[in-house]
Amino acid sequence: MGRSIVIVGAGVIGLDVALLLAEQGYGPCITVVAEHLPGDTSINYTSPWAGANFSAISGGDANALRWDKYGYEHMLKLAEEHGTEACISKTPSFEYWDELPSPTKIESMAEYLKDFRILSLSDIPEGCQFGVSFTTITVNAPRYIQYLYGVLQEQYGVQFVRRKLPSIEAAFTDVSTKVVFNCTGNGARHLPGVEDVRSYPTRGQILLTRAPQIVKNVMRHGKDYETYIIPRPQSSGNVILGGYMQKGVSTGDTFSSESDSIVERTTTLLPELLTPGMEILAAFSGLRPSREGGARVERTNIQLEDSRDGIIVHNYGAGGTGFQAGLGMARDAVGAVEDVLSRLSREKSRL
Repeated sequence: MGRSIVIVGAGVIGLDVALLLAEQGYGPCITVVAEHLPGDTSINYTSPWAGANFSAISGGDANALRWDKYGYEHMLKLAEEHGTEACISKTPSFEYWDELPSPTKIESMAEYLKDFRILSLSDIPEGCQFGVSFTTITVNAPRYIQYLYGVLQEQYGVQFVRRKLPSIEAAFTDVSTKVVFNCTGNGARHLPGVEDVRSYPTRGQILLTRAPQIVKNVMRHGKDYETYIIPRPQSSGNVILGGYMQKGVSTGDTFSSESDSIVERTTTLLPELLTPGMEILAAFSGLRPSREGGARVERTNIQLEDSRDGIIVHNYGAGGTGFQAGLGMARDAVGAVEDVLSRLSREKSRL
């Protein structure tokens, strides 16, 4: 039964799918196949480079709002129960907008965000039209995915295989495979059998700094930029500063001019960074797996070369919201194959 469920991709999106399935008892049935695994670094492996936090950066469409709410509630619980080992933390957050967000977005946030409060104009930066404060979740991205990696293997018996697949169909090599979850992120654009032309990278550059005096999350959402300050849990005072949202840019290079801009914007937004001072440790860039029209969570069928029918659940394209939307996306992805999972449960019970 070990290859009944194959998940292609071991970023936070694939790990979230594995986690939800494992919590339902399918751990020994799951094999995660990926070119890169937690602990690796590559420009083609996005999750370790993330800020990461729960923020209002997501869209205002129904799916994004629903995924955000589900993800927030579950990660808040995780922070309360396993925050130290998972390297996630509840953190005060202040977010500002240069342009007023939609009423739907504001109403949705107010419904579930803990300690949510709309700020007065006198309490927000000059040039902003709207601001809120609430309790957010900040995430030490590389250590968090390593935590999930360990839990999935040690607690749930999930198998991991390091392999770059030549096509999505190759995930069905084992005849016992019933369903494949395609969580390939940026790989979805070029992976044979998927080749989604709507997929594209959105490059970001961040600075890893040491500023232990910063214990709050601060973000400014502009029309064509994002500025953010995210303290990194369990890191001895490290803080992530960003950033950039460069659609269609795929270089992993970093640029001093962009680092200078990040420092200027973040210290203007939060002058406490300079008191008593911060140390810049490194600059990094990452490629958010974005998609025109939003993330794709969809069940499809393919005809395999040996005449079997293959069931694929596509689950990718979250852009910069993978850590907060991933669990909600995973719930929809898993829900799309409830019939397959029910049959699998019956087969397990007969063994």
